[in-house]
Amino acid sequence: MCHAILQDPKLYCLLLLIDEDLAAQARAAGCACGGVLHGARYPRKPRGAPRGLSEQYRSRLSFCCALCRRRTTPCSVRYLGRRVYLAAVVVLVSAMQYGLSAMRMQRLAHFLSVPRRTVERWRRWWLEQFPKTSFWKGACARFVPPLSIGALPASLLERFSGEDLQSRLIQALRFLTALSTLGGGA
Repeated sequence: MCHAILQDPKLYCLLLLIDEDLAAQARAAGCACGGVLHGARYPRKPRGAPRGLSEQYRSRLSFCCALCRRRTTPCSVRYLGRRVYLAAVVVLVSAMQYGLSAMRMQRLAHFLSVPRRTVERWRRWWLEQFPKTSFWKGACARFVPPLSIGALPASLLERFSGEDLQSRLIQALRFLTALSTLGGGA
């Protein structure tokens, strides 16, 4: 079941490694002004995480230019924009809501300490706001036949190949990285 995946520390270690790779790519690209980027992490208080999660999850990877002082925040598979819940939780719990009875959804939300109203708000976002984002308008053409908007994000997870749900989740999070920055339409 999905709550087992969301409680697996190995998933979060892998997501952290992916984020560190994305950050290294952003740092290597440098600032638009030509300046060198220096580390400038900022604090986060991620919700929905399993106990004992690495301290590194308490900060978002980011950089500041030595010349112009402009902040560069690389894309992330751990966070979806300014949401306080981890991206894996938002995607997987929202996907599970599509096929669960109200009682099972309530138990899942309780197990993960996510209020039911929050899950309902995520669901509305996937159905109403996500399809209107510039990211989705440009990316939806990649899927033939088209994804069922009414089944998002479950229909998105189904389209990625992988031997298990965890590998499909990671691919979906990689796909959604544009939404992790302010300009991504999240």
